[in-house]
Amino acid sequence: MSGVRHRRRPAVTAILHRLAPRTLRGRLALVALTTAALLMLVLTVAFNAVAQRRLQHQADDELRARASAVATTIDTSGRVVRVLETSHDDLLDTNVWIYAGRRLLEEPPNAGQLTRVADALAERGGRRCVTADVHGPLRLCSQPVPGDRSEATVVTALDLSPYGSSADTLLLGSLALDTVMLACTYALTRLAVGRALRPVRTMTDQAIQWSAVASEERFGSTGHPAELARLGTSLDAMLDRIRTLLRHERQLTGELSHELRTPLSRIIAELDWWHTRPRTTGQTHATHQVIADAAESMRTICDTLLDDARSGTLTTPGTTEVLPALHHLTELLDTPGHLTVTADGPRLQAGVPSAVLERIVSPLLTNACRYARSSITVRAYRTPDGVRIDVIDDGPGVPPPFAARLFEPGQRADPGDGHGGAGLGLPLARRLARSVGGEVAYDPGHTPGARFVVSLPAG
Repeated sequence: MSGVRHRRRPAVTAILHRLAPRTLRGRLALVALTTAALLMLVLTVAFNAVAQRRLQHQADDELRARASAVATTIDTSGRVVRVLETSHDDLLDTNVWIYAGRRLLEEPPNAGQLTRVADALAERGGRRCVTADVHGPLRLCSQPVPGDRSEATVVTALDLSPYGSSADTLLLGSLALDTVMLACTYALTRLAVGRALRPVRTMTDQAIQWSAVASEERFGSTGHPAELARLGTSLDAMLDRIRTLLRHERQLTGELSHELRTPLSRIIAELDWWHTRPRTTGQTHATHQVIADAAESMRTICDTLLDDARSGTLTTPGTTEVLPALHHLTELLDTPGHLTVTADGPRLQAGVPSAVLERIVSPLLTNACRYARSSITVRAYRTPDGVRIDVIDDGPGVPPPFAARLFEPGQRADPGDGHGGAGLGLPLARRLARSVGGEVAYDPGHTPGARFVVSLPAG
């Protein structure tokens, strides 16, 4: 049996879940309707209880008034209680019992079973009221009539059917009023909640229409209630974070494709050269070595850029002998013969890993090889605050109007100059240099050609 009960509970829960409104407006309206229904139920029960009690008090007051009127016709001054005759005996004798002590003096005609109730009430004495159901609801009240030598008791009865009818009418009226009030509560709650949620629908439509990356729109907080203003501020902050992450992702993708292009081109060139004609064993080994070096360079590039993307700061310690690193870089880039590399001594060291140094200098050297006319000079030397590397070429230089945007991602001075490039190399070089405490700067005063200065901490 317990298993059956456990199976029934999920079924009931599932039915209630399906019957529950799907929209927030419907749920809030249902909550308001349920709350109003409970409150009106309590008020209706309390109101009808008070009304019935009030009707009962009115019936008791009428019974006591009739008993007082009957008491004026009773003489209790002598040893024997006497009932005096009056002109209104028929009215006064209706549903009236008069007792001398416990002895019944007068009773209504055809009282029958009701007389036994009056007898019990008179026997108990004092002012008392009881309700009896004898051919319908009746209310009986007793009232003593004191005298000098004798006492009498008057018991009066009243049919409660009119009062019950009034109570039923009040109950039906209150239930009808409750129904109207609940319908109005539900309709007004749905209307009010719908108007309150209108800004949410507007924000939802805006979020669907906006582009997460290209659009700079904001939900804002003006003109909204406090709760929606806070929601708009939170959504704006979340959009900013998403846009920042997407920009970083696009930047990382561009930088990886930019940096991997050179070693990948070397691999493709070596494979094409190897497939064009038969090669000796030594030449094949040399080709394999070039491909292996290029693949290792690609792995180093990926590791360096991914480490920088994860933390924003390259914390891997290391020192690099500058001159061997520069020579290795010239071999990887397959630079022209008019390139000159010099340094202040063979033991000049920079306080950065060799892979980082190569990634910083590589875009500068690539640009110099691309635009130089007849000479390229790479000079490394010691300074009081670290190590500097100058990359100088005798090309056309950087146009002065473009110098301020030189290190902005995606910017090129002349996109139609016939040279490939996405405008990501110089921004990457500066960002990597700054991540290790260095800097990459352009010297606008150098002419002719261009001069870039790399500052790095000493090793």
